[in-house]
Amino acid sequence: MAKRPDWLDDAVFYEIYPQSFKDTDGDGIGNINGITEKLPYIKELGCTAIWINPCFESPFLDAGYDVSDYCRVAPRYGTNDDLVRLFEEAHKLGMHVLLDLVPGHTSWEHPWFKESMKADRNEFTDRYVWTDSVWEEPAGYPSIRGISERDGSCAINFFTHQPALNYGFYKPNAPWQQSMDSEGAVATREALKDVMRFWLSRGCDGFRVDMAGSLVKNDEDQKGNIALWQNIRAFLDEEYPEAAMVSEWGEPYQSLAGGFHMDFLLHFGSSHYNDLFRNEKPFFSGEGDASTFVSKYMDSYERSERKGLICIPSGNHDMDRLARHIKGERRKLAFAFLLSMPGAPYIYYGDEIGMNYVEGLNSVEGGYGRTGSRSPMQWDSSENAGFSSAPVEKLYIPLDPDPDRPTAEKQIAVNNSLRSEVKKLIAVRQAHKALQSLGDIEFVCDGAKGRPLAYVRSFDGERILVAVNPTDSACELTVGGSLGEVIYSFGSGAEISGNSCVIGAGSAAFVKLD
Repeated sequence: MAKRPDWLDDAVFYEIYPQSFKDTDGDGIGNINGITEKLPYIKELGCTAIWINPCFESPFLDAGYDVSDYCRVAPRYGTNDDLVRLFEEAHKLGMHVLLDLVPGHTSWEHPWFKESMKADRNEFTDRYVWTDSVWEEPAGYPSIRGISERDGSCAINFFTHQPALNYGFYKPNAPWQQSMDSEGAVATREALKDVMRFWLSRGCDGFRVDMAGSLVKNDEDQKGNIALWQNIRAFLDEEYPEAAMVSEWGEPYQSLAGGFHMDFLLHFGSSHYNDLFRNEKPFFSGEGDASTFVSKYMDSYERSERKGLICIPSGNHDMDRLARHIKGERRKLAFAFLLSMPGAPYIYYGDEIGMNYVEGLNSVEGGYGRTGSRSPMQWDSSENAGFSSAPVEKLYIPLDPDPDRPTAEKQIAVNNSLRSEVKKLIAVRQAHKALQSLGDIEFVCDGAKGRPLAYVRSFDGERILVAVNPTDSACELTVGGSLGEVIYSFGSGAEISGNSCVIGAGSAAFVKLD
């Protein structure tokens, strides 16, 4: 695994969807200066770092994940100088900034792709994954066909307008499939390094990497993708050794081997993350079962040599808001879990105040069902919830129409609000290394239906029992060691006797172990 920047050890991230966070110029769309203005809010909450979703030039058919210029801030967000100032202001507050790097595809409006579509050979001909004939689609991949003078079909990574960049095929099995060491694949890899150099040299602290395990094709065991990222890791170690790298991969034993410092627990695939927050009866609703999640989590934990670097988000721009499925005080229990697990926790903007999923919205910029999770941040009770001075019809996405919608202003003023509880939990985490990213974890109770989640976090001799019980019944737990000081309690907390405790219904407790 790559040498980890020290600041990641106790990092708590705040994810910002820039177009919905804060608008300072009255056009109805959030911008970079709005993020800079609100850095003190994020700092006061206790977060030490931010992840900004793509803010680069784009036609915005996929909310910026369709990049048309990796090295230019989209004009609607401001300028490159504005982003550099954001880095500087964050650093003054002791905070760090990750940009969202989308290496697997570009927009079809990117100059690279426009050149690649030309029939005459040029330096970008092999920048993307093309077949030799328009009549042949790349097996296993959707494609773009019939839009250029060039003969061939171009593989796509997600939406039709996102052509896949060429990093080569681990096992080429057709004439058009280039190897990883082909001239075109190497040129793409080096172009990616240039993008990283551009922003790291201007003060960016690293990247969250979109779809990091998808770059090399025909790579069933991910050996090619691991090798690709090891090559990039070597470049970073030489030129930018303090650059933090967090992957959207979902298999930490692979991503950490590739040189990433941390890996995201994904809401799709086999993680069972949604068993906790977003299925029909999620665990934190008090009715669900977390045991399959725990089994998969521990499998990943062991396979990655117990490094504990699996990041768990409260949510993100791609999934339902936490508040859609977890109601009332149980949201605080969800955060007690999120902020006491290994790896860096990620708080999606507005989740700390319980922002709602806005139902029934038309799709905006490729959001479709995700659009309801991307509504403007609710700052206060002023016009447009303090997000923007624009006429309401010009807002990027409509606001939550609920007259009782939560706002940051209201929640800051109330000691028992969700935000106040999140702030308290972050402070407890930061006061105990056992609760931070590198602390070990052993589960005492796996959250099977009707049972709590309970686990012991430990680091350098400190041991802390974390018990979170969203069910309607109290539960007795027994652990190895003598239970001592309660360092955090919510609800009725825990009744302690020797090496056992009774955790109350709808309660959480963090207890030191002697």
